[in-house]
Amino acid sequence: MGKEECKTMLDALNKVTACYRHLVIALGSTSDSQNLREELKRTRKKAQELAVANRTKLTSLLKDKSISKEDRVEYERLWVLFSSSMELLEVDMKRSLEIGQDFPLKVPTRHLIQTGMTGSTTTVAARAMSVQNMKYEADSNIDIADLRELRTEISQVSNMVEEMEMKVQVAPWAVEAKQEAGAELKSNMSVGNSSVGVISICEEDPKEDDGGESREGGFASFCAVIVFLVILLVAGVLGYLVINMS
Repeated sequence: MGKEECKTMLDALNKVTACYRHLVIALGSTSDSQNLREELKRTRKKAQELAVANRTKLTSLLKDKSISKEDRVEYERLWVLFSSSMELLEVDMKRSLEIGQDFPLKVPTRHLIQTGMTGSTTTVAARAMSVQNMKYEADSNIDIADLRELRTEISQVSNMVEEMEMKVQVAPWAVEAKQEAGAELKSNMSVGNSSVGVISICEEDPKEDDGGESREGGFASFCAVIVFLVILLVAGVLGYLVINMS
């Protein structure tokens, strides 16, 4: 029960941090807006709440001396995944701070960048917050006030990562993966049914059946033969005309 609960909590954290990264990409582009800044703020706060819950749960389990060796190996694996997720969140928060400083909304100092991204990010933010519709409540100076909060939160996350390393001694290189790299991208399974943030990170393109591929290959071969015969016919006619004219 403990392992399944930890996996569900970690899955929720990973999905929310993935949403946050998706939103950070839109900063400074023509998709940037006051709503995006509010979405970023609420999404990263949700990620931090989930991070605290994951840390508390995994720390208590790893400090429990009564758990079996098999369970400890699994909890250590989850701990490494959790640590990686926290590092990515910290990196994205720092990136958000830098871009937010370069592209203030209230007093623009430079033009937004045309990155090719269009449309609203509301759907992604709503999935991260587990709501159907986002309600925006921030005032017009959110980008200024939020940057101050973001600096503080970056320090908090950095301190959390350091405390994690001190409280739980798990060597990442000693933890073995349970599946090959990129295996989750090849899976046809659902991205999960967690109630805390759902986002499809990568959707596989529909694969055509083998029969369709065979038909396409046969048609291409047939066309190549027809073209070859036409070339031979034209060459024969031209040769005949040259011989008769001479």
